[in-house]
Amino acid sequence: MTLKFVLFATLALTLDETTFNTFLNSISATFSQLLETLDSIIFFSIGGPEGMPLIVIWLISGGLFFTFRMKFINIRAFKHAIDVVRGKYDDPDEPGEVSHFQALATALSGTVGLGNIAGVAVAIGIGGPGASLWMTVAGLLGMTTKFVECTLGQKYRIVRADGTVAGGPMYYLSSGLAEIGQKTLGRVLAVAFAFLGICGTLATTTLFQSNQSGAVVGSIVPFFADRPWVYGSIVATLVGLVIIGGIKRIATVAAAIVPAMCGIYFLAALWVIAANFMDVPEAIATIFQGAFAPEAVAGGFVGALVQGFRRAAFSNEAGLGFAAIAHAAAKTEEPVREGIVALLEPFIDTVIICNLTAIVVIITGAYNNPEFTGLDGATLTLAAFGTVSQWLPSILAIAIFLFAFSSIISAAYYGEICWQYLFSEQSQIVYKILCVLAVFVGAVTAPEAIIKFGDAVKTSLAIPSLLGAYLLSGKVAAELEDYTNRFMSNGKDETDGLLAND
Repeated sequence: MTLKFVLFATLALTLDETTFNTFLNSISATFSQLLETLDSIIFFSIGGPEGMPLIVIWLISGGLFFTFRMKFINIRAFKHAIDVVRGKYDDPDEPGEVSHFQALATALSGTVGLGNIAGVAVAIGIGGPGASLWMTVAGLLGMTTKFVECTLGQKYRIVRADGTVAGGPMYYLSSGLAEIGQKTLGRVLAVAFAFLGICGTLATTTLFQSNQSGAVVGSIVPFFADRPWVYGSIVATLVGLVIIGGIKRIATVAAAIVPAMCGIYFLAALWVIAANFMDVPEAIATIFQGAFAPEAVAGGFVGALVQGFRRAAFSNEAGLGFAAIAHAAAKTEEPVREGIVALLEPFIDTVIICNLTAIVVIITGAYNNPEFTGLDGATLTLAAFGTVSQWLPSILAIAIFLFAFSSIISAAYYGEICWQYLFSEQSQIVYKILCVLAVFVGAVTAPEAIIKFGDAVKTSLAIPSLLGAYLLSGKVAAELEDYTNRFMSNGKDETDGLLAND
């Protein structure tokens, strides 16, 4: 794969630049039309274009249902989740391929990406500052949704003879629903999820992350702005080198990248907030006012709510099922324990990182600054950081590249498992080649179309994934009660009083 892209880059350099750019523009125009059509189908709204999309109602309902059904496990088990991630319960002899921390890092690397940077700016630009409040609400509800999905992913995973693991919605849909007498429905939903999963990882995460990171890097290094195909070729080559090693290599890379990129971004955001400290109360007031005020951008209260939940779904992926694939590979014999680890993801991704971005964009006034007219997504967020320091965007460009790269390699693993489910392990090289090609296409396609297509394909995964989780929620509740009683009654887990039922 690496050789192919080197040859492609060499060939491109020999072409007339005008001819090559015309070719790239034709690719962008074709994709843009297709993506607009898909977006209107997936986000069909009740009450017209500015109404409530049915898919958003589906996600909100799922988060509310699971939160009450599992008796607010997102709050009760928070400390326990941290203990598990710290390695308190790690056992290298248990079945699986990666540790609890590596599974969390892999799943986070797939969600903590440019959705946290570009997506938040898009949500505020369309739905107003109030959208960030609804993102937070969606993140808190999504913690329980993630718990249910990843518990099921562990419960119904397959451990092969060589020790490798395959799990995720495909397996809990087919096997789990068969247990409750819905075998045919389970198979149909499993196939639908696997197909959408392949499309989602290729045409959503990969395209979006490559596109937005290319825009950011290009704003810092003009060479890449004029030649996006060069950037696409470089990233595609790096991605190919990592994903060929499978989940163990991906988990190792993710475990190294995730703490670094989150640390860089966290410190940079705190710097901006500290520089505008006196404006923090006003920014918070603006968020709450915009969340409920009828004069909010694009649809008032509904517009703010829709954009908040829409961007949160794209950012933390709660309800979409992908995280269950990563957590299925964790070394544990306790499905609930891994589900509890997974509930940390929406908290870190949405409640912390997305809110940092929102505060930065709002507190600097970048979202309604006439000087930044025409900027969108990641470039708008970068401009907000640039109001404090001219060189801060350059530092952030490094973090943004890591965000994008880590998301792409994690998505590649998700898509690979989906591919294996539909086809075979022997043919998975085909998917990897397609993934590498998608990185290149994303770098040269119009950003507006990419963002819309990303939402449409990725959120459509919530239909089979959440339906299966609804139908199997009774099994998860029973597993949770059993886990709680065992660890509370025999003294193994004396630190987890939060898990006790009232």
